[in-house]
Amino acid sequence: MYQRTTRSIEITVKPMYLEDQSEPANDHYVWAYWVRIENRGPETVQLRARHWRITDAIGRATEDHGEGVVGEQPVIKPGDSYEYTSGKPLPTPSGIMVGTYEMETAKGERFTVDTPAFSLDSPYQPRQLN
Repeated sequence: MYQRTTRSIEITVKPMYLEDQSEPANDHYVWAYWVRIENRGPETVQLRARHWRITDAIGRATEDHGEGVVGEQPVIKPGDSYEYTSGKPLPTPSGIMVGTYEMETAKGERFTVDTPAFSLDSPYQPRQLN
């Protein structure tokens, strides 16, 4: 698991290679990633937007950004958490993802929370750290 905390918002990510959805012979590799967003601060926050940068094994980068996550803009009270699972296909057997979430307090203040960078590794790639 990978973890990072920004302004009392702790982000934990666990990637999982999906063998049953991947087709290595066709350069198609798929991962799911589970995310937990925990509010360890004193203010209620709402996740407004996401921004991901995904880089494959040969250095090609793509970006994914939009409102909320998995169609939601969750409100997270102090001491509470929100979890979701999403996925990402790549044309290479490994890669790396890193991103940010835009949060908003009940008073309308917006701030950015960093996600941890996390490695996407399949059994079809020699072990290496991304």
